[in-house]
Formats: sequence, structure tokens, C-alpha cells
Amino acid sequence: MVRAIVGANWGDEGKGKITDMLAAQSDIVIRFQGGANAGHTIINEYGRFALHLLPSGVCYPNTVNILGNGVALDIPKLIKEMEDVRTKGVEPHIFVSDRAQVMMPYHVLLDTYEEERLGNAAFGSTKSGIAPFFSDKFAKIGFQVNELFYPEELREKLERVVELKNLTLEHVYHKPLLDVDELFATLMEYRDMIAPYVIDTAVYLRNAIKEGKNILLEGQLGTMKDPDFGIYPMVTSSSPLASYGAVGAGIPARLIEDVVCVTKAYSSSVGAGEFVSEIFGDEAQTLRLHGGDKGEFGATTGRPRRVGWYDCVASRYGVEMQGATRVALTAIDCLSYLDEIPVCVAYEIDGKVVKDFPVTPLLKRAKPVLKVFPGFKQDIRGIKNYEDLPIEVKNYVDFIESELGVPVTMVSNGPKREEMLYRESKL
Repeated sequence: MVRAIVGANWGDEGKGKITDMLAAQSDIVIRFQGGANAGHTIINEYGRFALHLLPSGVCYPNTVNILGNGVALDIPKLIKEMEDVRTKGVEPHIFVSDRAQVMMPYHVLLDTYEEERLGNAAFGSTKSGIAPFFSDKFAKIGFQVNELFYPEELREKLERVVELKNLTLEHVYHKPLLDVDELFATLMEYRDMIAPYVIDTAVYLRNAIKEGKNILLEGQLGTMKDPDFGIYPMVTSSSPLASYGAVGAGIPARLIEDVVCVTKAYSSSVGAGEFVSEIFGDEAQTLRLHGGDKGEFGATTGRPRRVGWYDCVASRYGVEMQGATRVALTAIDCLSYLDEIPVCVAYEIDGKVVKDFPVTPLLKRAKPVLKVFPGFKQDIRGIKNYEDLPIEVKNYVDFIESELGVPVTMVSNGPKREEMLYRESKL
């Protein structure tokens, strides 16, 4: 079976924990898009991990972890991450696609320079090089991993690309120019770092599928950050939709049978972009401090996440675009401090109430229509069975399921792997 785990919202939904759990039932876990610009946090017997490039199945010794061709491969960051997990007693079993594209040092520079140039209009980039990387990929001036092993052709291509990049650096950003010799030497170092892990992952996966292996596709971020269907242009540069998993991993789309869409019991987001249910000031800071394992702060950047109430409009759209077969609802325990729990059930746009997620120009004018639920005012961590939760929690979950129209089968009441409750859908 091929299963995908993806986010319904802006990212930061708690996918790492769900992937870590379901990896126990999987032979192979694949990262199929994105790069080191976002992190997945998992907590298990080895400790606490903030993974950025490594797939979340890395802590299982019998699980093969693959970085697919759709990933923005930052080789030094990957190697460092592997070294870090080894210090905690984890030996990662990793393969890297020979068709994955390499994050170049100048991608990070160009990302940083562009955010600097934009000033107040900046995209809120993590400055990990993602947008310049994917721009080059689709402009056909990127570098695939396999090219590192053909140095003569690589050098020739590098000279052409550097000529173009230096024109941009000189005349747009007014920054120091790139040196071809230094870059070529760096790429040779990258080649030696990554060589032990490189294979033709498409062939590997075809054989695994024939053998009946269980394969897990792991997405980064969520629907709202999709470059086609998200809050464009404040999106990421590769598709976080489950359907893209077929492309980013190199498997037939028809084989993706189960799409687990993760959504959080409130909303959070890193980066810029429209966020209708967002809250501010002391109200936001209180939710931020109660949120997650260590509060709502980015796993990659450490910066405070924007937070808000659960958004049924965005979440329903998110699960529909993902083609979700079931939903995991995370971080319900983080709402235990509230006397009342507001939920955004619709948007008001120019005096009209709508329930369909709009395009960005309309989204800019949208105001949240809120419905308020009674809080449950007790610590629910440690509860092992869904039916033992307070009635207020169950009513809240029932309402979200009815709004999403997709079965909510898992409810997380804590950050640890074992803090997951299983629920019978009422749909």
C-alpha cells in the first residue's frame, strides 16, 4: 500500500508525530517535496527531534528512508542532520534519488538578498534558498545529484550558470560575484558527502511496489502553501499536495490509496500571507505559549508562529484539495486553558457570508464568522481512550468532523508518539 501524510492548513499541523507513528507500519518513508525550510518535530524513546530534511521514519531501524526527486536537497544540512541523530543513538537508513536537485550555495544568498530588497513586501522566507532553487529547476539551470558524478560536463554547465548569476548579483543586488573555481570545488565536496546514499530511487520503488511493500509519502507544509491552490503568492515553491507525491517520489498516482490529512485543533502559521482567523496581542501570545510541545515557535527558525482559531473554511478546502480519506486532529490538549473556544465557520466578504475558500484578492477582505464552544478546562493528557475525554472535547471534534466532511479517526492529546486516541467516525 502507498499512503500519504499531508497537511490541511499552513503547515505546522503536527505531521511529524503522525508520520513517526505510521512509519512503524511502513517499510519505506519518502520525503517527496520541499527542503530544509520547515521542520517536523517528533518525540520518542530516543528523545526529541526537529527534522528538516530527514524523513520522519528515521528512528525505525528497519525502515528505509528516501529523499525523493522532488526534494530541494541541501547536502551539508542533510549530512549534519544525520550526524545529529547519530548522537542520540539513531543510525539512519537513507537513500537519495539520483534525480534530486542540489541546493546551491548561491540559492541561499539570492533568497536572502531578495527578501532584503523587498523590505516590507517580503514573503517571510526562511532564507533557505527554496524559491531560487525551484526557479532554477524549472528554468532548467539547476543541477541534479547525478551530474555531480560527471565533472567535465558539470564544470562546463557551471560556468554558464555562474555567468548568469553574476549578472544578477552585480546589477540587481549589488553584491559580491561568484567564483567558478570555488563553486566547483564545493560541488566536488558535496559529491563525496552524498555518494554513499545515492541510488536510482524510482527503480528501487518500482521493485518495492512489486514486492508489496508498505510505502509512506511524507509531505511538508500544507494546502495553504501550495503554489497553485494556496494563498498565492505567499506560498512555498513545490506542491505539498498528496497528488504531487506521485511526481516527487516517482510512483504511479493510482497507487496512493490512503491520504491522511493532518489538521490542528487551532490554527498556526509561519511566514506571511492571509490568515483570516488570526488573533493578536496577549490573546495570541497566551495561545502560542500553550501550543505544541514547546510553544508555537518555528522548528527551523525559532520565530513565533502566527496563531488563530480553528478555521473550518480553510480546513475543509485543505482536506478536499488533498483528497483526504481520513483526518488526524492534533493538539486538542493545548486548548484546555480556555473558558470558551471560538471556531471560524465562515467568512464575511463585502457583506456576504461564504463557506468556500476564495482566491487571494477576496481573502484579503475576508473577516471571520465565529461560533463559540464551551471549553473543557481540564488537563486531558494521560487519557488513553477517546470515550474518556470530556463531553466538551468530543462535541468539538464532532463539529469539526461534520464541517470537514471527512472521517476524523485520530485525535492527539499530547506531543508524544503514544499520546494518540483512536475514534470511530460519525459520518
